[in-house]
Amino acid sequence: MFQSFDTPGGGANGKDRLAKLRSAMQAAGVDGWLIPRADAHQGEYVPPRDERLAWLTGFTGSAGFAVALAGKAAVFVDGRYTLQAAAQVDGDAFEINSLIDEPPSGWLLANAPQGGKIAYDPWLHPQAEVERFTKALMQPSGELVAWGENLIDQIWDDQPAAPRAAIRTHDDAFAGESHIAKRGRLGNGLKDADIDATVLTLPDSIAWLLNIRGGDIPRNPVPLVFAILRANGAATLFAEEEQVDQALKDHLGRDVSILPKATLLDVLAQTGDQRIALDPASCPMAVAHAVEEAGGQIVWRQDPCIMPKACKNEVEIQGARNAHRRDAPAMVRLLRWLDDEAPKGELTEIDIARRLESERRATNQLLDISFDTISGSGPNAALPHYRVSKDSNRTLNAGELMLIDSGGQYRDGTTDITRTMSTGTPAPDAVRAFTLVLKGMINLSMIRFPKGTAGRDIDVLARAALWKAGLDYAHGTGHGVGSYLCVHEGPARIAKVGVTPLAPGMILSNEPGYYLEGAFGIRIENLITVTEPEIVEDGTLPMMGFETLTLAPIDVRLIDKALMTAEEIDWLNAYHARVLDEISPDVEGEDRAWLEVACRAI
Repeated sequence: MFQSFDTPGGGANGKDRLAKLRSAMQAAGVDGWLIPRADAHQGEYVPPRDERLAWLTGFTGSAGFAVALAGKAAVFVDGRYTLQAAAQVDGDAFEINSLIDEPPSGWLLANAPQGGKIAYDPWLHPQAEVERFTKALMQPSGELVAWGENLIDQIWDDQPAAPRAAIRTHDDAFAGESHIAKRGRLGNGLKDADIDATVLTLPDSIAWLLNIRGGDIPRNPVPLVFAILRANGAATLFAEEEQVDQALKDHLGRDVSILPKATLLDVLAQTGDQRIALDPASCPMAVAHAVEEAGGQIVWRQDPCIMPKACKNEVEIQGARNAHRRDAPAMVRLLRWLDDEAPKGELTEIDIARRLESERRATNQLLDISFDTISGSGPNAALPHYRVSKDSNRTLNAGELMLIDSGGQYRDGTTDITRTMSTGTPAPDAVRAFTLVLKGMINLSMIRFPKGTAGRDIDVLARAALWKAGLDYAHGTGHGVGSYLCVHEGPARIAKVGVTPLAPGMILSNEPGYYLEGAFGIRIENLITVTEPEIVEDGTLPMMGFETLTLAPIDVRLIDKALMTAEEIDWLNAYHARVLDEISPDVEGEDRAWLEVACRAI
């Protein structure tokens, strides 16, 4: 399905819908209602049916939260979405606050009425989140109450139906390990911890474990299902009947039973005194309540699929290399075309996004784009997660920067790449900022690090040149990426708050940026994978590093060579030599000639 450029919802109806919610709150006898951007599976992406935050407030970003009280209401977003929230949310109906600096729990502590009853949908909140709100309400002697029916659903008349896309099998040739082996390995881990079973709610965890894929979430090939994995390696998959066919049953075999999704709580009600593992960061409280009511003992621990899914095996790493190798010629053709057409002053942001998707589809192996393309020109690029629509679409003018953040879903891997391009003669401040961003990206690419190093330990490398100039960016430097799964994958990330140690096989993005409101945005992104530890040069301590997966030119016209070190220049020249060597056989004529110029040494 090609990307749609329909205008995202706005906050025009915010006051009316908030008034309806408050009427529902009054009828229910509660003083407040929590509105996360979440569904029962607690993944980053949600289907249209669960876009309750967007429906109520108008905010369409991928991370946000809202709290509604009888007299006040607030929307919370992180630094990526500050400008977007201001444009989409009705400021007369909702305060707009920082998700980081003034989180919802702190706001509730300051604003909840004394003895107030704050309600929430237990399917939409994990234990860790509920615990934060419970503590926040203790001071005003408030009460956090799990509510049986979502109040937004009561007033959302045209709420979309729940998705029920067919579940597909994912071949072992791409997974690198059978689901039988995965279940056995993780089941043994449960047995060693004296745990009887674990409930899995994250769609990508279940997809990875059972070597299945789906289509319930746009751009993310996962099914919205639940699963229980037992210590003997057997499992139960909870899915809708229309999602299941005989091929899936044959693939899963006799040790994986399939039950209707609605029966999950009924099955948990029969767990008795078993020890059941739940992930406090992702398992909805409705599941925890069911285990407790059955007399089971909850063991709070991380979803056992998280780390093995993040640490790709050699088959998955080679698949990622192949996917990027396939993706690169499409990017080259797009960038060459952009160079030729942009000076004419007729290209729009939508034109560029459509052209890029067409180039990827021309490979005949693209299954979907991995997220809606960020195609931002000039001032629009200053919004880090800008999503072009028919209303916001603008023509690219000579001298402006063009930021394109995009990716593809292929059977063997997921890609994500950002390039910022010059059109005409760039402004000196844009060249300086681009060079500082590039220095950060290169320095992170070159780093070697010992076991135990986390993303927060190296995030500064991507920011150091910007910091020296008094500049910064309000987003993380890198996120994990799945293997033909979600383009954003935990637990590791390169960020000030990235605490998970980096491990061999992890695939992450390396994407520092800089954004000048009203003028331009710059981001340069490659995907990198953590390499196996080895002794380097005369050292004695084994060191890991990064292998760069992404293959596409970086615009050398935007570089001030005087700001770069000799080592940084050598890295860039070697990278471009590699791009030219690997990609030139797959592009022809004008595209190859353009690539040779784009990859010239500086």
